Amino acid sequence: MDIETYTFGDIGNWSERTEVHKAACQGEASVLEQLIQSGASVNIVAVDSITALHEACIRGQTQCVRLLLDAGALVDARNVDGSTPLCDACSAGSAECARLLLENGAKVNPALTSRTASPLHEACMGGSAECVKLLIAVGASLEAYDMYYGTPLHVACSHVHADCVEVLLNAGAKVNAARLHETPLHHVAKATQGHDDLIEMLVEFGANVFARDYRDKKPIDYTMSSSSSRACLQFYESTPLSLQQLSRVAVRSMLGTRALEVIGQLAIPKLIINFLCYRRPSSC
Repeated sequence: MDIETYTFGDIGNWSERTEVHKAACQGEASVLEQLIQSGASVNIVAVDSITALHEACIRGQTQCVRLLLDAGALVDARNVDGSTPLCDACSAGSAECARLLLENGAKVNPALTSRTASPLHEACMGGSAECVKLLIAVGASLEAYDMYYGTPLHVACSHVHADCVEVLLNAGAKVNAARLHETPLHHVAKATQGHDDLIEMLVEFGANVFARDYRDKKPIDYTMSSSSSRACLQFYESTPLSLQQLSRVAVRSMLGTRALEVIGQLAIPKLIINFLCYRRPSSC
């Protein structure tokens, strides 16, 4: 099949999983290179619309990704679920593959469907803070909305990936974004017990501990009666934020996604800059 005349989605070009798919999946770069040199198509799709580039990305096979892209692989091809190779690379936590795809023109904000999550959602689901940072640096939408989870921050909180949550919040993600009135803090309260540092982080960024979801429940209502998470939320419900904390929330809310860039340029003591640029103790 001529790559130049290939039309993605043409059922006439569907096939069973090819040798190119297998080589890309298994990271057999030398085999893949031989197949390409012999004229094998890099864009033929299997019955589930998965390309060899999808296969290489979901398994973090960087060398194979490079070979496929150099041979003309479609960088934004979509599988049956609507996922692009960049989505797969981020889901796998492969920042190297993601970087290669972006350098070759991959869309960081592909159009979403009812079945599709964005690359940033996938990175948050997989817990790759490195991929999250990479995507944000090239303009990933912090408020892209997935029909199942909500925003990337909802996803990171649902899966209790604190490093990803920290990156998103510092980049300006909306801490009280809601899906069916559920906030990221609701998701943390539901997901697990004992992650008081994550609760603290969200509250320090302005999370509303009194927000009610579609069941008319607050985050604390999803915690166990004897858990430290409940005790933590009880403390925040009964103790107003300090003036310092309120000032930080106000400053960061005003600066939005420019917060880190602007705060670092302020002619103020480093101690204050560190306070405004929230960091968990474990990440200092």
